Amino acid sequence: MKEWTKQDIHEAIEKKESAIIYFYTPLCGTCQVAGRMLDVIEDMTGKIIYQADLNYLPDIAELFKIESVPCLLLLNRGCVSKKIYAFRSIPYLLEILKEYS
Repeated sequence: MKEWTKQDIHEAIEKKESAIIYFYTPLCGTCQVAGRMLDVIEDMTGKIIYQADLNYLPDIAELFKIESVPCLLLLNRGCVSKKIYAFRSIPYLLEILKEYS
């Protein structure tokens, strides 16, 4: 996964782009498991998933109303279309991302 900055996220919103953004914090154990799941999904599907450390993005957390980490945010044409907090399983995430393509 490619690390995204605040500037990258704002550019995606301004350009009305679609993106899959994984918000995490490095010391969160659940985030580490979720990150490994997303690495597998990225390898399986070829979809690009961006990641961003929420510790450095409090204004982004407020903008998107992110309640906790891990959070998988689906950005559709610059707007939030879905937020996922319970990653459950790889098949579950694949099904969600299949709808998103």
